[in-house]
Amino acid sequence: MTDKKPDLIDQTLQDLNNDGIDRRGFLKCMAWAGTGLVWTLSGGIPVSRAFAKNIGKYAGKGGDFSFVQISDSHMGFNKPANPDVIATLQAAVNQINGLATPPEFLLHTGDISHLSKPEQFDNVDQILKSSTAKDVFFVPGEHDVLDDNGKSYLDRYGKSAQGSGWYSFDHKGVHFIGLVNVMNLKAGGLGSLGGEQLEWMEKDVKHLKHSTPVVVFAHIPLWSVYPEWGWGTQDSAQALAYLKKFGSVTVLNGHIHQTMQKVEGSVTFHTAMSTAFPQPQPGKADSPGPMKVPAEQLSSLLGITDVNYVRGQHSLAVVDSTLG
Repeated sequence: MTDKKPDLIDQTLQDLNNDGIDRRGFLKCMAWAGTGLVWTLSGGIPVSRAFAKNIGKYAGKGGDFSFVQISDSHMGFNKPANPDVIATLQAAVNQINGLATPPEFLLHTGDISHLSKPEQFDNVDQILKSSTAKDVFFVPGEHDVLDDNGKSYLDRYGKSAQGSGWYSFDHKGVHFIGLVNVMNLKAGGLGSLGGEQLEWMEKDVKHLKHSTPVVVFAHIPLWSVYPEWGWGTQDSAQALAYLKKFGSVTVLNGHIHQTMQKVEGSVTFHTAMSTAFPQPQPGKADSPGPMKVPAEQLSSLLGITDVNYVRGQHSLAVVDSTLG
């Protein structure tokens, strides 16, 4: 049987020419992918954040779907790093509504609010109602569980969840697992899942076929991005051990307010930009926290993550796009 993938690539290059994108520039970007562009395959077609607006055009059909991750909206924050987080969250929703392929749902990976106040959660809920994706799945960030050990968060977003808010669901052949790693922070702010949640997770995935694509989402990264700043989860290795049997695992996190990606075997780790404010790169400042940049640069450091599933492909296509 003849391999059709070269024909798909050739067709894509022709499509890019038709869209006004130079073939040589496209190939040059592929050659320099290691310098910052993240390329994945969607239906055999390479996709980068540069072509986010066209992803619906190149994604496959028949059983495929997309969803969007947003993170760290920090509603209620009003410091100079971003005095108007309402406007930037609305800009993120506007961008979601402009995607070529409408997402079937949103994942919010925590720090919905800045101080766990009801009016802050209300503002986020109201803005997200204007999204084309009507279903939103949440996990908490540490800023969402400040006052009452997470009760207000659970009453609003986790009524059908287990424990402190963990749960799973299936969508069109993909298994999603929402984890909570912000309730018992360890020294330096490291995340923690805890024995009860880990035991639940082991049982949750035990019955799944090895071919089932799995998406895990939590607030704090499940890999050691920079433990000195608490950018990691102390007991994540045990959770990841339960996922070793699967051929495709995507782990989505927030917390660090910037995109970073790591691949280990069949597991792709990806952190999302915030919709509120950026944070410094690991070790590039005395400590983490809101990073003030010139006003005209702010939108280029905030953004969303569009994730596309194409049946039969090993990896999910993860596409970041900035609000700029």
